Amino acid sequence: MTAVEPRFDAVVHAPPRLQICGLLAAVDTMEFAAVRDAVSVSDSVLSKHVKQLEEAGYVQVRKATIASRQRTSLALTRAGRAAFGAHVAELRRIAGL
Repeated sequence: MTAVEPRFDAVVHAPPRLQICGLLAAVDTMEFAAVRDAVSVSDSVLSKHVKQLEEAGYVQVRKATIASRQRTSLALTRAGRAAFGAHVAELRRIAGL
């Protein structure tokens, strides 16, 4: 893992978005429902935060029809991984860790 330059990111910083990024950083992709349940928010609240991350270029939203049901999956983009890593590094720097 390469070192990242610590940088505070206001888009990532909001607690639900920080949780979303943390979950997605550990996987390639995750279903919307699994993220919703892990963050303990409603569909509408998660959608709002995902939209902000998507607009920043940090999250990619994919929709697919599986067994006649539409499934939405989320993935952290390369820019999202970089922003999350830099934000976490800045939080650690601030905390003196």
